[in-house]
Amino acid sequence: MPVPRRFDRRPPERDTTRINERIRVPEVRLIDDEGQQVGILKTPDALRYAQERDLDLVEVAPDARPPVCRVLDYSKYKYEQAQKQKAARKHQQQITIREIKFRPKIAQNDYDTKKGHVTRFLKHKDKVKITIMFRGREVTHPERGVMLLERLAEELAELAVVEQRPIQDGRNMTMMLGPSRAVLAEGAEPRAAAGDTRADGRAPAADASAAASAAPAVDARPAENERPAADARPAADARPAPAEASVAAEERLAPAEASAADDRPAAARRAPARRPAAKRAAAR
Repeated sequence: MPVPRRFDRRPPERDTTRINERIRVPEVRLIDDEGQQVGILKTPDALRYAQERDLDLVEVAPDARPPVCRVLDYSKYKYEQAQKQKAARKHQQQITIREIKFRPKIAQNDYDTKKGHVTRFLKHKDKVKITIMFRGREVTHPERGVMLLERLAEELAELAVVEQRPIQDGRNMTMMLGPSRAVLAEGAEPRAAAGDTRADGRAPAADASAAASAAPAVDARPAENERPAADARPAADARPAPAEASVAAEERLAPAEASAADDRPAAARRAPARRPAAKRAAAR
């Protein structure tokens, strides 16, 4: 059963810009639709001036004395403002921070794997936060974490710029890496799929699909006008005659019928039948 949502007592968001009859001040400074200043007019006169041109009277500077109003098409004005904001968000660069965790006693294979992840993140123009986790008495040797972070920064010097030096924060030590200018100048590589764990960022099925598309297609269906070979059809004389077929069927069924008719045990079938002792004595 879904949990009922709490009643929101806040009023709905509305456009706070005052237009036309919502302008309650006695007089305004009017600007026409061409951007020229008309002067200070009474609010009813300014509203009439806008209505004669089939436009709206919009208050653009409510804090001025008197408030500044402009004659324009308010619906078109709002649409243009929304398009400008959309274009600004489109060209705005979004920065994503990724995090990779290391241990001070990390093995070489694990180090190489996580280093590949950091390389992929940097090529995608993402910032990477490197965290060294200390456990137990490892916290008494922070120099090991510093050595590991400096080693990683040196090996990735062509792709990364150290934006934040190693900082000890409790049992964790962090360092921030950002993409270098060379990476930012190049185009970002396509991001991997959700289940991809390869360091090069390509999907595992990409190579297989490319190979399948490169292989020539083979049509296993026969052509429409192609007929099977003559020798593929069974010859008319190859089928057994009806009499021969019946004889063969009787031979196959004879052992089965004989075994079904004789249901006695094997020992009883092998041993000869013996007469009772009284009959033997009478016979003598």
